[in-house]
Amino acid sequence: MAVRVDHLVTSGTFSLDGGTWDVDNNVWIVGDDDEAIVIDASHDAEAILAALGGRTLRAIICTHAHNDHIDAAPALANRTGARIHLHPADLPLWQQTHPDTAPDTELADGQVLTIAGTDLHVLHTPGHAPGAVCLYAPDLRTVFTGDTLFQGGPGATGRSFSDFPTIVDSIRERLLTLPPQTQVRTGHGDATTIGDEAPHLEEWIKRGH
Repeated sequence: MAVRVDHLVTSGTFSLDGGTWDVDNNVWIVGDDDEAIVIDASHDAEAILAALGGRTLRAIICTHAHNDHIDAAPALANRTGARIHLHPADLPLWQQTHPDTAPDTELADGQVLTIAGTDLHVLHTPGHAPGAVCLYAPDLRTVFTGDTLFQGGPGATGRSFSDFPTIVDSIRERLLTLPPQTQVRTGHGDATTIGDEAPHLEEWIKRGH
C-alpha cells in the first residue's frame, strides 16, 4: 500500500516565559491504510484520532517540546498505546507542560524510524529549542521541520531555551544540504521547499530573529 502524508490543523495556545498566544498547528500523519505515525500531537487528541481513521498508531514523534506541539500527546498515547518520542535535550520544556508524565523513548540524531516501509531520518536541529529535531523522508522528498524552518525563515529564537546562531547553523548544516526539491512541511503555516529557502540564508542572518 502506498505511503501518504495526511495534514490536520488544530488550534490552541502556546505559552512560554509568562505569555500566551493563540496558535494554529500543523499535525502530520505519515503512513498507509493500516498504520501510521503522528508528528506533533497538538491540542486535540480526538481530532487526531479521527484523522487516523482506525489505523494503528505506531508512534507519536515530537519535533520539540513547546506546549503547543505536545499538549495532546499523553492523551493520544493513552487512547492508542503508541509511544511518545522526544529528544532528551527538551525534557525541561516537556516537564513544564507534563510534570507528571514522561516521554517513552529518546530520539537521537541519525536514528531511522520506519513506518509502512518508509524511513524517516532524525536530524537534531537545535536552536528553536535544545532538543528540536527534523524528520527527513527521502522516499517522500519531504522533511518535517517542526518550528526549525518555515516559509520565509527560521523559527523564533527570542524566548527561553532558544538561540539564533544555533538555529542558523542547524538550518545551514542539516537542512539546506538536502536536495533543493525537498518539500518542507512545517509546524505552522504553509509548506515550502529547501530550494525556495536556501537563497535567503544571508538575509536571515542580517535580519536576525
